Amino acid sequence: MKTYDAIGVQIPQIYLPRPGVDLSKWAVIACDQFTSQPEYWTKVEQGVGDAPSTLNLIFPEVYLEQPGGDERIARIRGKMQEYLDAGLLEPHQGMIYVERQVDGKRRCGLVLALDLERYNYQKGSSSLIRATEGTIVERLPPRMRIREGAPLELPHILVLIDDPQHTVIAPLGEAKARLQKLYEFPLMAGSGELAGYLVNDPAMEAQIIGALEKLAEPKGFMDRYGLRGEPPVLLFAMGDGNHSLATAKAIWEKIKDQVGMDHPARYALVEIENVHDAGLEFEPIHRVLFGLKKDLLAEMQANYGEGFSYTPCASQAEMVSLVDAANGGPQRIGVINSQGYGVIRIANPTSNLPVGTLQAFLDGFLRAGGAERIDYVHGEEVTCTLGAKPGNIGFYVPGMDKSDLFKTVILDGALPRKTFSMGEAHEKRFYMECRKIA
Repeated sequence: MKTYDAIGVQIPQIYLPRPGVDLSKWAVIACDQFTSQPEYWTKVEQGVGDAPSTLNLIFPEVYLEQPGGDERIARIRGKMQEYLDAGLLEPHQGMIYVERQVDGKRRCGLVLALDLERYNYQKGSSSLIRATEGTIVERLPPRMRIREGAPLELPHILVLIDDPQHTVIAPLGEAKARLQKLYEFPLMAGSGELAGYLVNDPAMEAQIIGALEKLAEPKGFMDRYGLRGEPPVLLFAMGDGNHSLATAKAIWEKIKDQVGMDHPARYALVEIENVHDAGLEFEPIHRVLFGLKKDLLAEMQANYGEGFSYTPCASQAEMVSLVDAANGGPQRIGVINSQGYGVIRIANPTSNLPVGTLQAFLDGFLRAGGAERIDYVHGEEVTCTLGAKPGNIGFYVPGMDKSDLFKTVILDGALPRKTFSMGEAHEKRFYMECRKIA
């Protein structure tokens, strides 16, 4: 495989379903979506039936806590090998330019492989490929069991580049009439359409790599963010799938002394997107606690003292308006429970972002047995619906400006985990491409 070590990129061999496979059943949404809505995954299973599907190659996280995990993992590996042995998957050498149409927006990306040697998810990392939020190491072992020993990887990982002049991906959209179209089809469950084009022309490859190299030039990097000295370059910042890439890294660190540095597991297949893409929107990730065992608002009052206040709201709309309109002053967080809506104000926050202040408190509250579990959900309506159920409480948090992401990570380090989402749940990446890792 051709590699560009200076920017941590490999031109991959990508496997796609052979002609005749129903791609609308083959492609399913990222495994970490709809984790509190099992009915979504039940409908997916019913829609797929016995057809070839990536559903058979992934472990939806809605099932992670259920019994039978080892058996499911064994079935996943078996299906991967079955699809390979049957010739269901065909290889394509090169990158893939992708376009996702959803809700009237078009989002563009490029599928390639990134070098895990250039990635570090640890706190304070200064690697070329960097996490944008805290990685919960305790969440990696079950994901490692799924990837370890698997013959294939399927990415739902979205990695961002900061390319304000649109030099890397946009030229491919302008030239797509000259590219070989590999697929174009509607995605299930109202998630839009997906199209992919093979990028294997040497001149186009050279243009892409040259543009990435220019983004990684130290002087341009410093000028872009107003930096001094010689700070380490951040070229690729995690968007979605932080724990999936961290899992790939953990597996690589575990096996590399045995398999050598040329092993395919050194790399991870991802889709890169430009943070300045007009079709890319950052959405906040809200919180819902299930099975409350303590009075959470009273605990927050005790924790923050005079810096804490809670005001009831007459409606969902009033709550959302108050949170979204916050501009300086105390941080505001919306609250939803079976009694209605309200807004928390915290005048002595522990983080620069309201979501960070909230998460720090919730971590301790959960460790102390204050609730049975937490989930991170996309969308105002789902948050309000789940939060209003007896025994639950939901938190509506404000979003962040996507243009602030790179500079914030460079200057302040990783954001609080689950700070932002690239679109809402149904807009997330669908599994489509595969790559051999064993």
